[in-house]
Amino acid sequence: MRRLFLGLATAAVAVSAFAATDTANATPFHLIRWQDSGFCQIWDQSIPTTPWPANYTVVSEEMPTFEAAFVLKTGLLQSGACSF
Repeated sequence: MRRLFLGLATAAVAVSAFAATDTANATPFHLIRWQDSGFCQIWDQSIPTTPWPANYTVVSEEMPTFEAAFVLKTGLLQSGACSF
């Protein structure tokens, strides 16, 4: 039980640290859609490589924050444009 509590506390600290980051230094995010499965994924542009395998298409413009990309992804999931 202590390990579970410690794990949850660690996760809460990590999430709060992520939420407290400065958005001025944020890198843009894109929403990509895998062609074979229809799965949509948020891609961080600060990653120096491209997604692998290369069977994806970019389905959004650059989003300034992860939260904005997540809202778009949720909308596309609800409309059926992306699969889960």
